Amino acid sequence: MARILGIDIPNEKKIEYSLPYVYGIGLPQSRKILATTGIDPNIRAGQLSDEQLTQIVQTIQAMKLVTEGDLRRELQQHMKRLLGINCYRGQRHRRNLPVRGQRTKTNARSRKGPRKTVGAQSAAKKK
Repeated sequence: MARILGIDIPNEKKIEYSLPYVYGIGLPQSRKILATTGIDPNIRAGQLSDEQLTQIVQTIQAMKLVTEGDLRRELQQHMKRLLGINCYRGQRHRRNLPVRGQRTKTNARSRKGPRKTVGAQSAAKKK
């Protein structure tokens, strides 16, 4: 497997679709990187030479893209800041509720978790 910025990218896929395996690089960014380096986007990642791989890494660094651990750390810092200043978005993060205005009376199950039934007790428990 080819390694870019410490990430193994799949060899059997086209390089255009392999680059988004790096956290912080999406498909449009991948296409821009390949256009800048002049590498054919249809080449499989396993067919790239070492020079082409270093050229891709240098282009990513020249574009000053924040990727992998740095990006994850930056996002964590943003969330901690919201929690620290106790703003509305921070409170929603703290309670594990949707942050961006979605409804919660119905839906939001992926954020809230499985349903917790309240008040439905059987007659056997009451005795």
